[in-house]
Amino acid sequence: MAYCIQCQRNHRAGFISTRFAGTDGVSLEAEKWARIIESYGITPFYFGGEIDRDPAHSYTVAEAHFQHPDIKHIHHHCFGAPLRERKVTEKIQKIKRHLKDHLYRFIEQFEIDLLVAENCLTIPLNLPLGIALTEVISETGIKTIAHHHDFVWERQAFSVNAVWEYLSMAFPPQLPSISHVTINSSGANQLALRTGISSTIIPNVMDFENPPPPPDEYSQDVRHALGLKKWELLILQPTRVVKRKGIEHAIEFVKRLGARAKLVISHASGDEGHDYERRVWEYSQMLGVDTLFVSDIINDKRGITKDGRKVYTLEDIYPFADLVTYPSNFEGFGNAFLEAVYFRRPILVNNYSIYATDIRPKGFEVIEIDGYVTKKAVQLAKRVLRDLNFEKQMVAHNYEIGSHYYSYKVLRQKLHNLIGDCLPCCFEKC
Repeated sequence: MAYCIQCQRNHRAGFISTRFAGTDGVSLEAEKWARIIESYGITPFYFGGEIDRDPAHSYTVAEAHFQHPDIKHIHHHCFGAPLRERKVTEKIQKIKRHLKDHLYRFIEQFEIDLLVAENCLTIPLNLPLGIALTEVISETGIKTIAHHHDFVWERQAFSVNAVWEYLSMAFPPQLPSISHVTINSSGANQLALRTGISSTIIPNVMDFENPPPPPDEYSQDVRHALGLKKWELLILQPTRVVKRKGIEHAIEFVKRLGARAKLVISHASGDEGHDYERRVWEYSQMLGVDTLFVSDIINDKRGITKDGRKVYTLEDIYPFADLVTYPSNFEGFGNAFLEAVYFRRPILVNNYSIYATDIRPKGFEVIEIDGYVTKKAVQLAKRVLRDLNFEKQMVAHNYEIGSHYYSYKVLRQKLHNLIGDCLPCCFEKC
């Protein structure tokens, strides 16, 4: 379908990010995009600091990762203060040149026709990478889709900085060969207001056309592995332990349910420190809520821990959850919300801004709070937990809504138009 007579080969797309690994939202959505793009006959390749894809299609450069020591040093000295030292500027430029050379080699080695920048031209976690990529696009005019997940102005941590000229240049850049994609209407509106850049809205998606398979033999012992008794409810918080996830609401909610239950938090705090994780643990202790931090046995792939315990995926856990909590104060979109809908689990959700403007109007039936847990929300949850027919109707309705608005079919339609604009010969022999 994407075969080019002139090139005597299929077209090739180069995905670029700080990492393509694990279960972060950017990596997950990039993989979904890659599957759809590959169905068009376009072969995906990857450039980043950490890549868990096919090594034959991957180009890894250590300095592309936001966790590289030099990149963390730059970040530390550029954000939180209004001025930066000259030696920091020199380090930015040195690493930029290094990454720029590798970007050129990546494009030449894999004969890339189209670049897909996954959030690396949006959030300045790696300043040299964003600047290097912007310069490469400007110098080559290569067609690029910039997939923006969350913007610099959405993060308080970036509001005081010493790199405004770099942010204006590359996060995101305004170049004629770049087509911009946002994941929600707020991002699209703010991008246009702040920069004059127009964008296509492509929400996060799930494969609703192919429902998840029933639990297999491997995952049958999930509840036992988590230490749940037969009579205890499994309340799943399928997120990292970071402040914006509002996990205090989930703890209070479980307390007010008045049922024997365990709150299971699937992921660790990650790269944002452990202070909030300590706060969540202390709050759980104060309210007497049995909260389990189980990131050691939940990963993106099944396996065995060093001490011989089974490792499960989040997909193994969802089917056994009695209810999912998602009380976030802020999200770029809300992958965990869609996952709960996909696995047909009832969900408690806080009325965060993108949910309120983009998701809620679609007509999902959820247990909703708006900044704090209410008696009404608790009563609805109790009904869901005791009335099996009511729960089944709720989750079936949500699955139908998800299929209509957030399926791969939607992604295919959106990407078809976008790639057709970038590579006009992609859907016809040229």
